Amino acid sequence: MMAALDSIERTDKGYLVDINDWNEEIAAELFAEEDIDPTQEHWDVVKYVRDEVVAGDEPNERGIMKAMGKIWGRKVTSKEMYAMFPGMPSKQGLKIGGCPMSTRKGGY
Repeated sequence: MMAALDSIERTDKGYLVDINDWNEEIAAELFAEEDIDPTQEHWDVVKYVRDEVVAGDEPNERGIMKAMGKIWGRKVTSKEMYAMFPGMPSKQGLKIGGCPMSTRKGGY
């Protein structure tokens, strides 16, 4: 049941058209759509990516890992990030965070 997403305009790739349509209910449905069962750490990544985009920046994998290392108080590996977000952390973070699709090429 994807009730909240039904009324939201999205691109053909499933990204929200309007970043302001986003809320945590929408994010929860997007997590489900991406086959991710979110932990607090998943939410940390999504909120960080969203905050960066709102501030006018677009984080890459390395930036996400560094930021999460600070929040989680330990070294974060790319292997761990990809285990959490198999479809690429920055890409899925943007999508689940209701942000526009990345225009960036590659991961770093």
